[in-house]
Amino acid sequence: MRSVFKWAIVFVFICMLLTAGGLVGLYVYLSQDLPKINTLEDYQPATVSYVYSDDGRKIGEFYKERRVVIPLSDMPDNLINAFVAAEDSRFREHPGIDILSIFRAFVKNFQAGTITQGGSTITQQVTKSFLLTPERTYERKLKEAVLAYRIEKKFTKDQILYLYLNQIYLGHGAYGVESAAENYFGKHARELSLAECAMLAGLPQAPSRYSPFQFPERAKQRQIYTLNRMKEEGMISNMDVTKAIDMPLDIKPRKNWFIERVPFYTEHVRRYVEKKYGADALYNQGLQIHTAVNIEFQKMGRSAVQQGLLDLDRRMGYRGPSGQIPLSQIEAFCTQEAKKIPENLLTSGDIHTAVVLNVDDRNKKTEVRVGNFSGIIRLETMTWARRPNSKTAYYESKISAPSQVLKPGDIIQVQVASVPQDKDAYEFTLFQEPVAQAALLSIEAETGHVKAMIGGRDYSDSQFNRAYQSRRQPGSAFKPIVYAAALDKGYTPATVIMDSPVVYEDAQRDFTWKPQNYAETFYGPTLFREALVHSRNVVTIKILQDIGISYIIDYARKLGITSDISQDLSIALGSSGVSLLELVNAYAVFSNLGYFIEPVFITKIFDRHGNLLETSGLVRKKVIDMSTAYIMTHILESVVTSGTGKRVKALKRPVAGKTGTTNNLYDAWFLGYTPRYTTGVWVGLDQGGSLGKGETGSRTASPIWLDYMQQALEGKPIRTFTVPDGVVFAKIDAKTGLLPINESKNTVFECFKEGTVPTEYTPKPGAVTGTDDLFKQEF
Repeated sequence: MRSVFKWAIVFVFICMLLTAGGLVGLYVYLSQDLPKINTLEDYQPATVSYVYSDDGRKIGEFYKERRVVIPLSDMPDNLINAFVAAEDSRFREHPGIDILSIFRAFVKNFQAGTITQGGSTITQQVTKSFLLTPERTYERKLKEAVLAYRIEKKFTKDQILYLYLNQIYLGHGAYGVESAAENYFGKHARELSLAECAMLAGLPQAPSRYSPFQFPERAKQRQIYTLNRMKEEGMISNMDVTKAIDMPLDIKPRKNWFIERVPFYTEHVRRYVEKKYGADALYNQGLQIHTAVNIEFQKMGRSAVQQGLLDLDRRMGYRGPSGQIPLSQIEAFCTQEAKKIPENLLTSGDIHTAVVLNVDDRNKKTEVRVGNFSGIIRLETMTWARRPNSKTAYYESKISAPSQVLKPGDIIQVQVASVPQDKDAYEFTLFQEPVAQAALLSIEAETGHVKAMIGGRDYSDSQFNRAYQSRRQPGSAFKPIVYAAALDKGYTPATVIMDSPVVYEDAQRDFTWKPQNYAETFYGPTLFREALVHSRNVVTIKILQDIGISYIIDYARKLGITSDISQDLSIALGSSGVSLLELVNAYAVFSNLGYFIEPVFITKIFDRHGNLLETSGLVRKKVIDMSTAYIMTHILESVVTSGTGKRVKALKRPVAGKTGTTNNLYDAWFLGYTPRYTTGVWVGLDQGGSLGKGETGSRTASPIWLDYMQQALEGKPIRTFTVPDGVVFAKIDAKTGLLPINESKNTVFECFKEGTVPTEYTPKPGAVTGTDDLFKQEF
């Protein structure tokens, strides 16, 4: 017996040696290509880059993985405990591997004949997330165990939790608990309640399956499971569980900061940062990008653009119903539409699809149905709905009966005008989405900070930025550049130029050009000031011809025009396409008394560690004389008080500006400034085409400018334009531009550069002028 017992002991010892040797060999084999865990010491995961407004509010995010890294101290104990209880209750006790959990998973997988369950500890999940591929094999599982053991030896439990809770994916693009807290509850992780903590802790196993957005009942069951596990582990009481289960959760779909705030502006910033710093820095390195945009100004601009385009669209006419259905299908159609109405409620201002039930010319109304709701459209709200005709002005054609526009069965868009008490007599207005587009850009005078940039009607429909990317003919909005250049070539506001027919021939292209004024008439001797105030085409062309095309192009470059400019006389009328930003820059030079200030979109950029990468300084360069800039402002003030910009007088502040309208009414502009802000507006059709008879810069663009500026300047004290040294005022004859005499019928105070005040007096009535004067007049 002793011999058998001895051999048994030897056999067991040999088996133990073999087993140990096998384990050592397996360990050596697995360790050959294991990744180094030292990389975890410098934890810098992909994280969100934020964009902020001028007052520090968040307006945009850029990321590949939406992760916000926070220290463990910013996570409430309930949050940490909830994840530990749900994912690895023995986390504080095991050395990185929980043999009991692994054995339980092994049995389950053996019974199923495939890998259906893991036994991973939190440390193993960190290993899998940071160091290994997600493949489900036993070899990978063994490597995971080895690495988890090494991690436990090198890092504290809190360090491991820090890595885990910042790295884990929790659904809907959220990586880490801070991002998930913002995603689901709209708050920081440190502000989470016990109920919210338990909800998040239930997500790691299957974030999509337990999504609180898509599957709230499943998410609730996981929350209850987590709460019960916390109670079993002694982390919370029965009372805590009951309160948390009963607490209603306000699950909030995460805001799309990019779309909801200032999308055109933020996209412009994105392109700049990605070009300068690269995609990895923008999307992974957590940049902090501070911009010059003002959120309130941006809202004002968007509101003004949308209202202006809606008003224009109504002047352009009604394009007709979107469809027609037989009367027998109306009930089925309305049943389907009712499903699209949120909570089956109509709210004032909402847009809905409706079907026409009856057209009543006698009572001047149209009966319509929206889902399960009935209502009327009154004739007085749809007199604008004429058939579109660009050759007929809106005021020349009005609708006198509903039947001229609609018939039963028509599918139309309506806007809720009023919500009645009994919900049976809604009033609607006929609606259609505008087809025209518009852009607005506003710069702060002293700093060059771009406070608002609206690139189009709706960013979700079109991401093309018409304030920056588009190049459109500016029309008469380009003329101030020509007139400013002329002032530096010896012209004065009192210079007289003959407004008379002129013909230009181009033999090479076999082309003859006979420029006309907008009103298709000629006005004879015209003062320089009056020519710009009333936007006289022929006079502007003559001035350009006199001072030279190349000189004008070089002058435009100084003012910030970078787009290609044609080498021909038509540029006097704004024939070369420019961006809205370029024109605003040019007008800002007048506002800033001859100084070009580089426009600022981004004020500062910091890296993820708070190191300053760049900051915007005031880049200010004198490009034209102060006196020239002021005289241009003085003339452009007259454009507003008595010229094509008269609508803007309603601002009731000192304002200078100029309208612009291109051939066939394709583009409408208004560029204007006060001592505080320089703002430009463009309106037109993306595909080209007439906006309609009479839709000039004055009628179409200036109301948008006015609407925005009235809001932007509300409550701010009135400022006046500063008169610089080198400018003097003198009384002149308003007709001749010379010094007045007793017989002068109309005199005005005009501004001049020092040394350029007229020295000649107006000839007495009946006096004969010299041939030199006659020649000057004819020019």
